[in-house]
Amino acid sequence: MAIDDDLPLEDLPLEDLPLHDPPPDEPLVLRMIRAPEPWIQMAGMMQVPYEMSAYLASIPLLSTLPRGDGHPVLVMPGFMGGDMSTLPLRYHLYLWGYDVRGFGEAPNPGPTRSVLDRMSHRLESINDHTGEKVSLVGWSAGALYARHMARRHPERVRQVITLAGGLQHRIRQDGSSISFITRFIQRTFDPDFGVQPDFAAGSLPVPSTSIYSRLDGVVRWESCLDVVDDTHENIEVYASHVGVGVNPSVLFVVADRLAQPEQGWRPFFPPPWMRWLYPTAPSWDTARRTRTRRSATATSVR
Repeated sequence: MAIDDDLPLEDLPLEDLPLHDPPPDEPLVLRMIRAPEPWIQMAGMMQVPYEMSAYLASIPLLSTLPRGDGHPVLVMPGFMGGDMSTLPLRYHLYLWGYDVRGFGEAPNPGPTRSVLDRMSHRLESINDHTGEKVSLVGWSAGALYARHMARRHPERVRQVITLAGGLQHRIRQDGSSISFITRFIQRTFDPDFGVQPDFAAGSLPVPSTSIYSRLDGVVRWESCLDVVDDTHENIEVYASHVGVGVNPSVLFVVADRLAQPEQGWRPFFPPPWMRWLYPTAPSWDTARRTRTRRSATATSVR
């Protein structure tokens, strides 16, 4: 499904996206997704120290989570982050028995063609060397890399787990709290990357989990939603964009998802005593239509 990028885009929130998809022979036209409101950006930053404190207090408990089967896991950081930013996450993946691999370059300069090619080659190398499919864990921009790689090499990928990844975010059109940085360097990005929202490319060919928070602060939480079906899920958590990689409730989900047998993927169901940590998450298509309908109703009332 193609997107008509020649039409003018208005600076409207996500709830103003079209209510219904057009027929297959018509272009899909989406309006701009704005950056999160300033109060959400502030709330997200204020949450980081609490997440770090909770992480440090939870280290003994996290180390007791079930060990995995040892299959390879490739972890990719967010924009301008490196392997140091994913060190706590990779440390626990190592403790849980996985063959953990990092990004291998610092900082992450964004989706340049060389970075995307290098990560694809890294995936191929890991898969060829181990003979096993690789689970991809991507944080923020790394989430977009992970889904890009899974579409290009589904035969090499076991599953994709994304943390605070704006799946439906178009790099050159949509806004985030760091757009004032990315707009100055986006000329270095692969011109074919991030042109369409993820849902326009159809379902990911491997199981996937998108972990997001309404207090993200960098991208709008709705843009992190995937279209839910039998092998694709969204999980809502109480986390910040910067702290999602050390948030104990997020690490619990990552451990649970990776521990599943390769041929036995099932949606995440937290134990009863932890359900309050994971609010019911909508699907991208449901949230888009519901919020658009509410916006249209409010407009008619006015």
